[in-house]
Amino acid sequence: MDPIDLRSDTVTKPSEGMLEAMFSAKVGDDVYHEDPSVNALQDYVADFFGAEQALYFPTGSMANQAAIKLHTQPGEQLIAHEWSHVYNYEGGGVSFNSGVSCKLLGGARGLLTADQIAPAVNPPDFYHSPLTTLVCVENTTNKGGGACYALEDLKAIGAECKTHGLKYHLDGARLWNALIAEDQDPKQYGPLFDTISVCLSKGLGAPMGTVLVGKSEVIQRAMRVRKVLGGGMRQVGYMAAAGLYGIQHQLARLGEDHKRAGELAQCLASLDYVKSVEPTQTNIVIFYLNPEVNQQRFLDFLEKNKVRISAMGQGKWRLVTHLDYTESQHKRMLSALGQFQSR
Repeated sequence: MDPIDLRSDTVTKPSEGMLEAMFSAKVGDDVYHEDPSVNALQDYVADFFGAEQALYFPTGSMANQAAIKLHTQPGEQLIAHEWSHVYNYEGGGVSFNSGVSCKLLGGARGLLTADQIAPAVNPPDFYHSPLTTLVCVENTTNKGGGACYALEDLKAIGAECKTHGLKYHLDGARLWNALIAEDQDPKQYGPLFDTISVCLSKGLGAPMGTVLVGKSEVIQRAMRVRKVLGGGMRQVGYMAAAGLYGIQHQLARLGEDHKRAGELAQCLASLDYVKSVEPTQTNIVIFYLNPEVNQQRFLDFLEKNKVRISAMGQGKWRLVTHLDYTESQHKRMLSALGQFQSR
């Protein structure tokens, strides 16, 4: 019985087609901008989002942190949701790398709204408080269970940013999922944001890599920040080729992940040991066990069935469907969930 790993969509292995693309990739020294596979990926992603230029980073956290560094100065403040990845899961990089504080806002499922922005902006002439200079949003939301922004809502937040002279960054680690789930035009994203980071190892199945897109002037400066953060790479075209293959060949199939996640959510909602399930739009399922359920008993049951998921504390659990979660595994998972005895 093969294990079922639903901890994250980062646990995937390269598909056969991706491996072939990697092994046949033409490479050079990317620090000299001479890696043709990296250049091809960057050009493709920039065009895909209707942006001027793109830059390949080794990780999503580095790309996000570079964007924050580009848009702020030490002592300033950014606005983000209290569940945001840049605040919760990037090792305190906002303060460590940029010397910036965070104004954290609430909101259902990790989503901000335009009417929250103005009240969160510190008065620019009041020097006792940090100067607000940046808004960071996340699409889809990680802790919010894969929730997607409507494009009009993102535009409304962007309009508030322009009104108050704020930069606008999108942590789009799972933006691919939002594009498929909401049938959105990616070319509307580039002109809307100052920078966007998109991850290639979540959903698309690449072993590593994130691309930061934006205006050419911003991306030129991002090259220096990437160097300072230790992100200069050499013959990394083997990995870039994997990312480009993922976009071109494994993007459309994300709908399969969304379908299976929805079916898992429906199954969980029908079980008496589950207190509640968050609305499921994409490939992330958030659910809560009833308070009387023994958490260790549930974990032991999952281990016995060779299932791995993420415990998020306080009775909150997360499942993430992905490329390597097969239909046969899905049927087995649905069956196993129905067999757990909470008493």
